[in-house]
Amino acid sequence: MYHLLDCFFTLLHLVIIGFNLLGWIWPSTRKLHLIVVALTLGCWLILGIWYGLGYCPVTDWQWQIKESLGETDLPNSFVKYYADKISGQPISSALIDAITGISFATAIMITVYVNFIKKSR
Repeated sequence: MYHLLDCFFTLLHLVIIGFNLLGWIWPSTRKLHLIVVALTLGCWLILGIWYGLGYCPVTDWQWQIKESLGETDLPNSFVKYYADKISGQPISSALIDAITGISFATAIMITVYVNFIKKSR
């Protein structure tokens, strides 16, 4: 059961990350994208006050599953975990955080543009 839950959370993570980065593209998903980006930012910053900057409840839940499966020394970031796993090398947390932050900030700027600025023209 834990393996199935781990796969579910991995898929959920990938869907959320993909939608956060690309959901602004389709006019029909732009409002939802704005909401999901705001929720993500809220988790990172508001929940981050108590749990640490960049906190993600999905990562927290998935790490609980991974710990039940015997994994240890899990990083704070899902992206870092899979970047290391895919590359087979430990990648700098600072680099992963920078790429994640820049990509997310770009998505925020684009969604604000397509939802508010472009729409009003």
